[in-house]
Amino acid sequence: MAQVHARTERTYSATPEQVYEAIADYTTVRPTLLPAQYSEYEVRAGGIGAGTQVHWKLQATEKRIRDCLFTVSAPAAGTLVEKDANSSMVITWTVSGAGTGQTTVAIETTWQGAGGIGGFFERTFAPKGLNRIHDEVLGRLADHLK
Repeated sequence: MAQVHARTERTYSATPEQVYEAIADYTTVRPTLLPAQYSEYEVRAGGIGAGTQVHWKLQATEKRIRDCLFTVSAPAAGTLVEKDANSSMVITWTVSGAGTGQTTVAIETTWQGAGGIGGFFERTFAPKGLNRIHDEVLGRLADHLK
């Protein structure tokens, strides 16, 4: 098995504090950022930042649906890490200043992929699909921050 890695980022005209506050709000803001590939979104504990437990289903392809149960930590300033209890998936959100009034958000996702020919296709195509989904999330974040 090999690790699969996807990364997408976007820069916003907002302060790092405003952006972090938005992405750390799993109760009010996060549900508004999720595109159609997400379903059954539910905050099960907490709701703001570290200590939050959140569930959703992610339909990455027509046939592939992941049932996700993430626990959120904040290991460093400007960073949220979501670890899935149902798989090896880890999503890291990094918020950093990018100049006066500018903030960059990066979403990095990793998981242990399948082996063999199936793993080859997963490592080749899954990151592209996930980046499209996360780019839509980041686009909705831009709309929220206006």
